Amino acid sequence: MADSRSPVAPGARDIAILIGRLLLAWIFLHEGVSLALNFSGAVEMAAQFGLSVPLLVATIALQIGAGLSIAGGLLTRFGAAALGLFCVATATLYHTNFSDQNELLHFEKDLAIAGGMFVLAAVGAGALSIDHWLRSRGQ
Repeated sequence: MADSRSPVAPGARDIAILIGRLLLAWIFLHEGVSLALNFSGAVEMAAQFGLSVPLLVATIALQIGAGLSIAGGLLTRFGAAALGLFCVATATLYHTNFSDQNELLHFEKDLAIAGGMFVLAAVGAGALSIDHWLRSRGQ
């Protein structure tokens, strides 16, 4: 059995984890950057939901920071767990009008993304990540 610390070409598992990380990160990076670039509009939208400006800023920071964490594979388990909890909170706080098909879809989508985040938190970033590179350098 090969030593897991030896430099070996990435396998299909690591490529799949990388693609999954990038796809999961994209929605948060896109939304966080969009909110940051249209901050005044985001403040107006947040006010409609009863969110304060500090909470909006924290949300933008979480989406961008944890999104970058997952995309780059740095502190991936932490970033994935944080975004998983964020998705569960978003689903249960903002998408519970199940008589509206669109709200039901958003509820289910948020829970599905949370599930993907919790799986990523459990398995880690894989070999194609900064986490793996830092572990291999610390040997």
